[in-house]
Amino acid sequence: MLFFSGALFISLAVCVHLTPYFPSVSDFVTSVQSVVIFDNRDDSCINLVNEVVWDMKPMRNWGWSKSWKVMACEFQKLGKGDISDLLNGSWVVVAGDSQSRLVVQSLLGLVLNSERMESIKGDLFRRHSDYGIVVEEMGMKLDFVWAPYVANLSNLMMGFKQNRSYPDVLVMGAGLWHMLHFTNASSYGVDLKSLRSSVVVSVRSPHLFWLGMPMLINGMLNTEEKREKLSDEMWHAYDKVLRDSRLLHRYGGPCLLLDIQSLSWNCGPRCTVDGMHYDGAVYEAAVQILLNALLIESHQKLIT
Repeated sequence: MLFFSGALFISLAVCVHLTPYFPSVSDFVTSVQSVVIFDNRDDSCINLVNEVVWDMKPMRNWGWSKSWKVMACEFQKLGKGDISDLLNGSWVVVAGDSQSRLVVQSLLGLVLNSERMESIKGDLFRRHSDYGIVVEEMGMKLDFVWAPYVANLSNLMMGFKQNRSYPDVLVMGAGLWHMLHFTNASSYGVDLKSLRSSVVVSVRSPHLFWLGMPMLINGMLNTEEKREKLSDEMWHAYDKVLRDSRLLHRYGGPCLLLDIQSLSWNCGPRCTVDGMHYDGAVYEAAVQILLNALLIESHQKLIT
């Protein structure tokens, strides 16, 4: 379950932005069994949370756009104390490929000290394996599930249903392995629609996120097979079927996008050594987007 300290409340500007959609503050609840109400207007804060810009000098720094709409949301980079309050007692599951594993690393890097992070890296980055940790000081259970194909994610959803146990926060993402080994956008689209059905039927978590694929820099990919199969044309074909699948909430689905494509594109070639995996700042930005989205979502729940 998600908990909030007074310091974590979205500012009055955001509350004013949201309240026309709800009859009174007394209608808000914090139970994870509540339904999340998304505001699909293009200028709503939940749809602006991915609006990140980069300052590459002297270091790779990022922040939210300075447009008045984004500034009115008062997004903030949360520190360890605030994250501990936000995720206190929560079960967080991140499932997918190496991109998802890097998100786990960034989240843990925000709540663990450097010595603890060094001690877990061997287990966290064990090739093609799951990983789990309990951060006792904040009562958070975090599981990474190695699930490089969308079909793996569908099986995970059914497992939650069968066990009648659902995480408080679920982050999923897959596509690069399918693109490399099957190179068939239509097949990927079928798998995504099946996953959407599994999510709707199986998952009771109110906080669902989809981790988008990164920008691929073809000339930097480290094998000939990748350079041949992971083309710009194929990437865009896969992206189109993702949008058409109605898995993302912007297109009528249950999952909020963590836009790694935009983050990696704007960070650029200087932020990657292999054209696929990016510097930690990209994934840290994705984690902060997730945390700010949790703040917004948790203040948009109505009693069911």
